[in-house]
Amino acid sequence: MNPIGFLNWAIVTVSIFNTIALLWLGLTVMLNAERPRWGTYAVGGGLLLGGLFFTAHTVTVARDVTAITRELEVWWRLIWLPFVGGPYLWYLVMVWYSGALQARRHQIWLGAVTTLGIAALALTLFISPLPPYEQFRGELSPPILSVAGIPVVLLVYPVYSTLCIILSIVALRRPRSSDRFMGDLARRRARPWLMASSAMLLLVSLTVGAVAAWILVGVSRDTIMIGDYQILVALHVFDLLVESMIAVAIVLMGKAMVSYEIFTGKTLPRSGLRRYWRNSLMLAAGYGALVSWSLDLPVDPIYRLVLATVLMTLFYALLSWRSYAERERSMQRLRPFVTSQHLYEQMLGPLTPTHVDATAPFRALCEDVLDARSAVLLPIGSLAPLVEPLIYTEQLATSAVDLQSLSVEPSLIARLSEPGVLCLPVDPERYHGAIWAVPLWSDRGLIGALLLGPKRADALYTQEEIEVARAAAERLIDTRASAELARRLMDLQRRRLAESQVLDRRTRRVLHDDVLPQIHTAMIMLQALPAPLVGQEPATVHAEAVATLADAHRQIADLLHDLPTTNGADVARVGLVAALRAMVILEQAEAFDEVDWQIEPAVEHAAQQLPPFAAEVLFYAAREAIRNAARHGRGGDPQRQLQLTIAARTQKGSLTLAIDDNGVGFGAVASSAGSGRGLMLHSTMLAVVGGSLVAER
Repeated sequence: MNPIGFLNWAIVTVSIFNTIALLWLGLTVMLNAERPRWGTYAVGGGLLLGGLFFTAHTVTVARDVTAITRELEVWWRLIWLPFVGGPYLWYLVMVWYSGALQARRHQIWLGAVTTLGIAALALTLFISPLPPYEQFRGELSPPILSVAGIPVVLLVYPVYSTLCIILSIVALRRPRSSDRFMGDLARRRARPWLMASSAMLLLVSLTVGAVAAWILVGVSRDTIMIGDYQILVALHVFDLLVESMIAVAIVLMGKAMVSYEIFTGKTLPRSGLRRYWRNSLMLAAGYGALVSWSLDLPVDPIYRLVLATVLMTLFYALLSWRSYAERERSMQRLRPFVTSQHLYEQMLGPLTPTHVDATAPFRALCEDVLDARSAVLLPIGSLAPLVEPLIYTEQLATSAVDLQSLSVEPSLIARLSEPGVLCLPVDPERYHGAIWAVPLWSDRGLIGALLLGPKRADALYTQEEIEVARAAAERLIDTRASAELARRLMDLQRRRLAESQVLDRRTRRVLHDDVLPQIHTAMIMLQALPAPLVGQEPATVHAEAVATLADAHRQIADLLHDLPTTNGADVARVGLVAALRAMVILEQAEAFDEVDWQIEPAVEHAAQQLPPFAAEVLFYAAREAIRNAARHGRGGDPQRQLQLTIAARTQKGSLTLAIDDNGVGFGAVASSAGSGRGLMLHSTMLAVVGGSLVAER
């Protein structure tokens, strides 16, 4: 292949590559814009126009340049227009994206380059500074507008295009703060790529200006002819050089666009977009090289069409194969989250069900899916008493962290509860290296927060990663809460069955061995009462019978006392607050020095509207808390003053009951004083009715 043929193949290849890449980027911006603005349309429209320009360029360079036709003359004129509008459009987009358009000085500069652009466009369209395509053969010699022998276009276009690119670089160096979530971080990450793309476009402007000066001066002096072989080779080299620099600028700009979603307005970038961008670049390069090679084949055009069809089918099949392979890898990463933990078998086993092991799937989520350096999973709300926090870090083991000390601050909870929040920045020192908080939801509302640290590659989390992380974390909390609730209920049921069996056997034994014989003895003694007894007065026999029946009565009373008791009827009849007042007066009158009731009538009325079962559960939980305060509040000091405060409030349709005492607090009571299973039981029952129990020192 001669140099001209090789250069022509390379030019067509790069031109097709630029066409596909620009059209793909333009359509991606236009179709994926979340909140379209005028700048979004400017970006998408400019990229589409760039793709159309390289379409015209491909048509032009693929023809025989020595065959001058009217169609080729039209393409020749259109090709030069993007060189005039391209720099201006790039500057306009950059000042919009960086926010520099709000600055007064950039508004002035924009007006200046707009004036220069209009002048350059007028020169191109009306004054005709560019020679017709036929003049390369010396067939025409139209006058070229010049000043002191220098074409006017050489005085306008280089200054105009260079000024546009330099101002773009200045705007990118000091961008304003973005109102888009994570917009400032995205701008910092995307700035090197956009700066490099601007630098490449600056080289394109300087090169085009230099070559245009060489062409215009040569045409004015009749030293450039299309038939000259050396001139033809030089023009091909120039074309290939400019095309290649534009291709590099497109790749750099595309990298910033797909990696950080800087023009689509998305909150987070999407990993699939980067993957499809790489695939489109491979398609553009392979397809352009093969199609440009087929243009030189001495075959019928129908064979070229068939070849292009086969190539497109082949590339589509390869892209589909890559997509399915990526899908398989994604499914493999998600396998730990869908693997059964055999909870049903655990519930029916002979032993108490064990806790759900969430460490392995949580580690898989952090390492394999998110590639995070650290993460913390914190439950919030009604499920918090049932789920322990989880933490993952590269340097710190979970066992070395006080999980009970981890909690979400109320201010962060309020921000996470706002509608439409995807994630929020947090203090890494407060949450073991986490920098982002992702809210987790269920039908009950906010149930937790997933706190994520930076990625290992120091990249941004993609939208797919955040969505997968949110779904997986919500499932982890829900599964662990459900399993813990079932475990507690099964444990409670087994203990109740065991206690029932023990009580039943004890009742049978007492009734059979003690009570029945005593009653039988009393009956015999009473039957013998009318007849005189030797050595005994009837009064004495009567007294012994009464004593025997009294003892039987006492044993039966003890059995009834050991049976489970319910005050449900009282709670349903008098209301929750009244039942609590009665309980405190009857049971704990001497336990506290002072009892302060902070319950307004409206709140008490709202408490009366609770469903009967929920009111009973809340009553028993409150009674257990009051009993614990009375039993352990003084510690080992009987003279310690002990006060009890019972408060209630309603907010957003929920009832909160707070029982507060000024006792010794947690940790000051000996471990033998209680196991804490009472509060755990009531916490479980509250979770059943949609509530929660929180114990704080």
